Amino acid sequence: MSGTRRQILVVDDEADIRNLVRYNLEQEGFTVLEAGDGEQALSLARKHRPHLIVLDLMLPGMNGLEVCRVLRAEQRTAQLPVLMLTARATEVDKVLGLEIGADDYVTKPFSPRELLARVKALVRRAYGAEVERPHQVWERGRLRIDLDGYEAFLDGKPLHLSLREFELLRFFTQNPERAFSRGDILDLVWGSDTHVEPRTVDVHVRRLRLQVERDDASPELILTVRGFGYKFKPDALDRPSRKTGTRS
Repeated sequence: MSGTRRQILVVDDEADIRNLVRYNLEQEGFTVLEAGDGEQALSLARKHRPHLIVLDLMLPGMNGLEVCRVLRAEQRTAQLPVLMLTARATEVDKVLGLEIGADDYVTKPFSPRELLARVKALVRRAYGAEVERPHQVWERGRLRIDLDGYEAFLDGKPLHLSLREFELLRFFTQNPERAFSRGDILDLVWGSDTHVEPRTVDVHVRRLRLQVERDDASPELILTVRGFGYKFKPDALDRPSRKTGTRS
């Protein structure tokens, strides 16, 4: 388990939950493995020995408690930190999970920020202080995004983005060419614990297009997938800008 990038195994039978957790972990520099059931989780844990396991309690077949019990019984995996993630929130369930060997417990629905904080705390406790990441910048053609400084530049000029618009732009640039529904975008950018209307995505996409598209009435970067959602086409960034004058 060497190297500066910590590896997390996310175990949940719901693909939407795995996608949400994976996206947020990857934004913080973690690498992620995924499993949809207990047997697959044990196989990946034995093979890769990840730095931490986010483990759902209610799994098909072998449940999370049984998985945790097996992990603790085997020498190679006995010391792996385990964070239980489950909809079962009674005190008895929490105590049982901790007695079996889980290191922490988060209940659904959960805040992605809280989950990240718990993951980081467990990793820090198990392995010491995290190695500082190099400053992260995404750049292609006319667009440059300072991911750590929360700044974006188009044609060398700063964009005046709200925090949510910046997060939406970052999401699109890191998931190019893939169509996402409005619901997917809400879960992955706003978080599954945030209750807002799907139209909120349309409003923020419209504002973002005003700043990054050469012609927001005929977008080339953030394309509408009719009846579904949106996808990002980074190839348009390689074309020279047709606009002249100062951007506002």
